[in-house]
Amino acid sequence: MISEAKFSIGQVVRHRIYPFRGVIYDVDPEFNNTEEWYQSIPEDVRPRKDQPFYHLYAENEQTAYEAYVSEQNLLADQSAKGLRHPKVLELFKPIDDGQFELIHPIAN
Repeated sequence: MISEAKFSIGQVVRHRIYPFRGVIYDVDPEFNNTEEWYQSIPEDVRPRKDQPFYHLYAENEQTAYEAYVSEQNLLADQSAKGLRHPKVLELFKPIDDGQFELIHPIAN
């Protein structure tokens, strides 16, 4: 069963376990990555495949990067802190605390 996405493109989220946050730029209705990537996740924290997975422009204290995260591991970010990932201000404009609007299409 495929569930409806809880989070939306442009929303700022944070990881439930690991210390990073980011803005969502794409959503897969269910897992859509390689089996090798999936198996690299430690089994005790490996998410289910039958849920939305989110593509994030993510950052932690050290660096900015892209992340692929299951819905069960995300929480809405309420910090209202800015994001320094270079793609965020290139592709989005802020519209509200914790929410961005896409201004440029994402090239796949």
